Amino acid sequence: MRLVHEVLMYGHKEISMCNIAISHRLKSRLLRVSVVALLPNRLLGLMIATLVAIIGCSDNNVSATSKQANPKSPILPTIGLERVFENIDIESPLWLTQAPVADDDWYLLEKSGRIIRFKNENKVTKSRVFLDISDRVDNSTNEGGLLSMAFHPNYGDNQHVYLSYTRSGSPLTSYVTRFKSLDGGGSLSANSEHVVLKVPQPYTNHNGGHIVFGADSYLYIGLGDGGSGGDPKRHGQNVNTFLGALLRIDVDKADPYAVPDDNPFVGKAQGLAEIYAWGLRNPWRWSFDRETQVLWLADVGQNNWEEVNIIKKGGNYGWNIREGTHCYRSRDCDDKTLQNPIVEYSHKQGCSITGGFVYRGKAIPTLQGVYLYGDYCSGTVWGIVKQREDQFQAVKLIESGLNIASFSEGKDGELYVLHLAGEIHKIVKTNKNNPTLVR
Repeated sequence: MRLVHEVLMYGHKEISMCNIAISHRLKSRLLRVSVVALLPNRLLGLMIATLVAIIGCSDNNVSATSKQANPKSPILPTIGLERVFENIDIESPLWLTQAPVADDDWYLLEKSGRIIRFKNENKVTKSRVFLDISDRVDNSTNEGGLLSMAFHPNYGDNQHVYLSYTRSGSPLTSYVTRFKSLDGGGSLSANSEHVVLKVPQPYTNHNGGHIVFGADSYLYIGLGDGGSGGDPKRHGQNVNTFLGALLRIDVDKADPYAVPDDNPFVGKAQGLAEIYAWGLRNPWRWSFDRETQVLWLADVGQNNWEEVNIIKKGGNYGWNIREGTHCYRSRDCDDKTLQNPIVEYSHKQGCSITGGFVYRGKAIPTLQGVYLYGDYCSGTVWGIVKQREDQFQAVKLIESGLNIASFSEGKDGELYVLHLAGEIHKIVKTNKNNPTLVR
């Protein structure tokens, strides 16, 4: 087998790995192979050992969940992934959504800056371009590109769609902009762009970039700490910058936006009024439970720990004082003002978390209320079960071998997984082995 050394920098951190030129799936699984098993082949052993050292996987990084009340695994259905929409040609998909109107068409974002639209029919063979702004999107960085899309809650009336992307310049800049359809929803006019927010990025990674409208009709914007490694500029704990924070704005009350009166820093001497929560390293996908409106957020870790948080208004989520529940900047991080993640896992289990959704579909009734999330590197999908107040359990559900760039939720509550290599998979019930408890 021919070995090629490459660097993958998606999922918000560098990963040096051996690329075995036989299949993409085997390459993904290589991240989980034991070094000891490969020692007879000294070359492979050396390559894998180097990988483990670089991504920070050490024997004492045991995966964990916080506040576990019962070591017994909750009873969950066995689920799997079924590839769908196979006849649609897509490249580097980062987001998949549907519009809040009568039709059930899907809208898929490609990292390059293109949005395509296609029918919600599994055997569909045709798609059409909804918008192409690849001429202004900077797709040259591994964590940049067209990152997120949010239909305005009143899209059926105002035809407004909001996008989040990175644009080249000195420095690289994160944009949140508004586009409008001028043909009754058939497409978006590239000339209709209206800038809502611009945030200069000091480095090319940790851009965050996810945007979502809440049930309150406010737009929520997640931004990373600005990049490099370890937050050298201390943005995570600086409430006078948008970086490392979750923002909340009102795009209807003023142009380009107003600040909701109940944001935590409104009227305060310190802190930007747009900030809703802070202390984040690189939030990569977050969502509201459509039934309870609880906000679930996945925050990508540094070298050792990935985490899932439930976001509370005015919450400080600890970066870079802590990585997960573990001290990062100093040995003493027992700060009661910091919010703990509800679940964390070590780099024994993966290396870059991708947030998902609480399942509210009808096809798998026993999955109701379970929050699903995954890891970009390992392809593992977990489910979080709330056992009682502030007590959660994580259960391993799928070992997919995919590079999970995003999850998606249909209007019917069914969930999907986007594989960065250009595939869409639907979460379905299977009859395979029982899920295993994450220990």
